[in-house]
Amino acid sequence: MIEIEMSVIDLFNFDKQFNKIIIGTDEAGRGPAAGGVYAAAVNFGGKVTDGLIKDLEILNDSKKLTPKKRESIYDAILNNTLNKIVCVEVEEIEKINILNASLKAMNTACSAIMKEPDKTIVLVDGNKLIRNFIYPQKYIIKGDSKSASIAAASILAKVTRDRYMVKLHEEFPMYNWAKNAGYLTKEHLEAIDKYGLTKYHRPSFLRKHFEKQLSLLS
Repeated sequence: MIEIEMSVIDLFNFDKQFNKIIIGTDEAGRGPAAGGVYAAAVNFGGKVTDGLIKDLEILNDSKKLTPKKRESIYDAILNNTLNKIVCVEVEEIEKINILNASLKAMNTACSAIMKEPDKTIVLVDGNKLIRNFIYPQKYIIKGDSKSASIAAASILAKVTRDRYMVKLHEEFPMYNWAKNAGYLTKEHLEAIDKYGLTKYHRPSFLRKHFEKQLSLLS
């Protein structure tokens, strides 16, 4: 099936159809084996001017934009919306699992900017609702390419996490997190085998790798 690209106007119109105050939320960092998971919540409020639409004309799912393009609209989103960005770190990810950690980050971010619950609906990217969330919500499959608020949240979460991984890279440059963002690239796995794990690695994500290594030794 051919996926039709939506314009930034289409993204804002998608949100308008609900006739509610919209908070969009998305996460970044569920897949990597190092670093925390981030979530952002975004509400555009009444600030959707022609100028802002022009500034955000490339707005889309963060995964469809280059790092340079994501960075180019990050400040416009940050400075023209009510927003919150939350990180759940590795220690908690290991305790409650990555899905629960992602949903907890979304819960915290959305709750922080909730002002008028009776007039608001939270649009959640993906196919899961936020657990233990007391406010109205609706999940939107591929919402980061349909909803302006979710797409904006995906940009904030992704850029913030990428910047965080660059900082972690400065502490442990041998894993090249500035480039791989903690994903298990061949280079990253080879570095793990050579140098071992850091406090920023998610051991549960590496279980299969170590099992494979052990099987090769036996």
